[in-house]
Amino acid sequence: MPRFLIEVPHEAETIACARAVKILLTTGSHYLTHADWGCTDGVHKGWIIVDVESKNEALQILPPALRPHATIVLLNKWGLEQMEELLRHHHP
Repeated sequence: MPRFLIEVPHEAETIACARAVKILLTTGSHYLTHADWGCTDGVHKGWIIVDVESKNEALQILPPALRPHATIVLLNKWGLEQMEELLRHHHP
């Protein structure tokens, strides 16, 4: 199943951090209550990794108020063999 990173930014003020965290925690969704946050390091974003079928499905996990500014990234892992094959095709 595809894996997606959901990134949820918010403004740098303390109240904005508290509001964003509260919105996710009060949804009751297992995904959202396990978000990681960068606020204490000055990166005002939350991150969630989910295994769902599509970017749209990942976006729908978020409450509507957070969707407009969210970024959804399809994640993948590379193996050494894949990289060697890729390099072979691009470097004669």
